Amino acid sequence: MIRVLHSSSKGAVPLFDGAIVQISRVQKRRFGERAHHFTDHQITPYTSRKSNVARPWNTHTLSNGFETAVSRHHFVDRHLPENYTTIRDPHQNRGTLFTKDARDRMNLRGLIPPIVEDQREQEDRFMAELRATESAWEKNLFLRHMKYADSSLFYRCLVKHGKEIVPLIYTPTVGEACLHYSRTYRPGHVEGLFISWEDRGRIRKVLDNWPMPNPDLVVVTDGSRVLGLGDLGANGMPIPVGKCALYVGAGGFFPENTLPILIDLGCDNEAVRNAPHYVGLKQRRPDDVDWYSFMDEFMEELNDKWPTCLIQFEDFRSDRAWGCLNRYRHKFLHFNDDIQGTGAVVMAGVIRAIQISGVPLEEHRLLFVGAGAAGVGVASTLRMHFQRNLRISIEEASDHFYMMDVHGLLTQDRPDFHRIGERAQELARVDNNGRQFKTLDEVIDWAKPTVLIGLSTINGLFTPEIIRKMATINHRPIIMPLSNPISSCECTFADAMEHSDGRVLFASGTAFPDYTDPVTGKKTSPGQGNNMFIFPGLGLGAVLSKSAHITDDIIYTAANSLATHLTPSELSADLLYPRVDRIREISALVARDVAREAVLSGLSRSRVINDMVARGQEEKLLVHITNRMYDPHLIDEDGMVVSEGLLFR
Repeated sequence: MIRVLHSSSKGAVPLFDGAIVQISRVQKRRFGERAHHFTDHQITPYTSRKSNVARPWNTHTLSNGFETAVSRHHFVDRHLPENYTTIRDPHQNRGTLFTKDARDRMNLRGLIPPIVEDQREQEDRFMAELRATESAWEKNLFLRHMKYADSSLFYRCLVKHGKEIVPLIYTPTVGEACLHYSRTYRPGHVEGLFISWEDRGRIRKVLDNWPMPNPDLVVVTDGSRVLGLGDLGANGMPIPVGKCALYVGAGGFFPENTLPILIDLGCDNEAVRNAPHYVGLKQRRPDDVDWYSFMDEFMEELNDKWPTCLIQFEDFRSDRAWGCLNRYRHKFLHFNDDIQGTGAVVMAGVIRAIQISGVPLEEHRLLFVGAGAAGVGVASTLRMHFQRNLRISIEEASDHFYMMDVHGLLTQDRPDFHRIGERAQELARVDNNGRQFKTLDEVIDWAKPTVLIGLSTINGLFTPEIIRKMATINHRPIIMPLSNPISSCECTFADAMEHSDGRVLFASGTAFPDYTDPVTGKKTSPGQGNNMFIFPGLGLGAVLSKSAHITDDIIYTAANSLATHLTPSELSADLLYPRVDRIREISALVARDVAREAVLSGLSRSRVINDMVARGQEEKLLVHITNRMYDPHLIDEDGMVVSEGLLFR
């Protein structure tokens, strides 16, 4: 048992026989409550190092948590030199980019190799190391390490080589990162905040521990439905971490102004919960009453501390994702990317595909396979598009939609109809004449859809036979297998091209390589319906306009903005989405349109943006937004980013 011996001024810790380390009052405060969890009290003589005279000291045995900490470290009260903290801080460290004058001025000489490099030389080394790493999973680990060594270098490479790096830090590789998170957890990497069931009643204290003062963005998950992998509990932390990185790289948020949060209320996946080295709480999740009570406290405290920050939810299980969206969307600056972001990006792709198909909007029939939060969210957003553009009622718009879950087509006379979520019930069919269609083949034969959208997480569900059926019904079939990661995707781009005779209009949730026709040699690029085309610009526009809420009209505006900003070359290539290398340009355009909609809806609280919109200064507004986007390439000789950024909005 480790004992701490302390008097009114100082304490002593026997780390091993004959060794004592003094603990000051400052350190006692640093240890917080753990330093006062004493289990016994007695007077023990202690010999002072100065006088060798035995003196009475209060002896306390610490709780196990503190014992472990003391047994491994000599806690010495010290103030780290500024040059050391500069090197250890990823937001300040620029490594070999520091000039010789800067190294002398900041006392960095000797802490960095003597060579001075420019940005290109640093980036070349970074990319050479990345490309020399074999597996995608190992590349993900390398990128995580580099982000916490030099964030500017990491984001310069992300911006310049986004097509190569994005799949490594987010889908599809982020799924593997989640599966291995507990085993590869690194204590030195403070990636975000963990707020657990044990923190109820004191969530504000946990928020106060975050070292950065004013986040513009908080991305939150509880890990209960991670991609197509199910409940991963605390292993879901890479999801908000990766999402925040995309907000920075694609949307221009400053890295230090983003905050990933993992809400750990337990895990219902027993295999994950009881796995060796699992870092989360080893308990089942609470019931709805306690769960929502916790989330209410979290949202209230978060908004009270940072009232202007955007709160994005990600990878919550379907019923609670919808529950939180309905509960908080009109109270806080909040949206759910699985529901609203996916809905917007798919809507943009469908709008473009319908234009290419030549079939009028009123003749389209959309079949969704997957009736979870994402599937219902996408269908609801697209239904709004039908309602507005065809000038019909919401009920009439619903007639264009068919929804399937694992049990078959959603119908109002299905025996388990009462178990279907309320939003999904709105899309259930009434014209099935008592027939229940259980397979995808049966539904396609009956409904004859023009659009097939997969959010089922069932790999290979869109078989060659299904693709051929779609190509028989439609000259230009629209097929969108949107499930992530790639192991859950309904079909590949190559399969869709081969079995539709190259006529398919395709978009997927994950990246696929180009397809080369074996006869003609023609190369065709697939569309990727990645939410990255929506959420960075949506968030940027909402934050800069200081919007009070994110409404359906704002989501609809973001989708239309994306659909209308393809270049002539992208249009001529029949692409459904812009090329990924234009992502920052697209984010700025989406942000401008979102900010304008916030003003027109009376939600914007930015006087500058309100004035620009009132004067019709579209180009000036775009410049205003672009100038406030983080650009990791704009660095002064001390390594500081010099763009205006959201810090100065």
